[in-house]
Amino acid sequence: MIRRLKPADVKIIEGILNKITIFHEKEIRVAMELVNIAASDQEQNDYNLFIYEEDGMILGYHCTGKRPLTDGVYDLYWIVTDPEYGKKGIGKKLLEHAEGFVNENNGRWLLAETSSKDSYSATRNFYMRNNYSIICEIKDFYSIGDSMIVFGKYFNHKNN
Repeated sequence: MIRRLKPADVKIIEGILNKITIFHEKEIRVAMELVNIAASDQEQNDYNLFIYEEDGMILGYHCTGKRPLTDGVYDLYWIVTDPEYGKKGIGKKLLEHAEGFVNENNGRWLLAETSSKDSYSATRNFYMRNNYSIICEIKDFYSIGDSMIVFGKYFNHKNN
């Protein structure tokens, strides 16, 4: 089941983030900033955090929000699954949920930014397998030799 974040979920999410070996301390800190904002202010809608729960266990989450100054562009800030439960399709279910959230809110684009480092090849392959296109690449964005790759999926909403 996928549901909205509850304040009691915060420590469990932090534990999952700490299990992911490619994440550095700074990345975890940024992820937790968004988690804490969403948990402490249930009325805000900049960061929409949805939890994947199975048999009472939190196994992943996504954080999706509308990009400021746009009328239909959404960012997939984070999509995270517990590495101990990999290859169960949890990431795909979370991604499909994020896409549904964007569609329900009349979004045109869902964008996801990631690193060009070899350690992120599985992440890049995940987006490609799920019909995302590379929208752009910014060389040496995170650091020299570490480019930002922006993946996106366009949702065509016909005017009725």
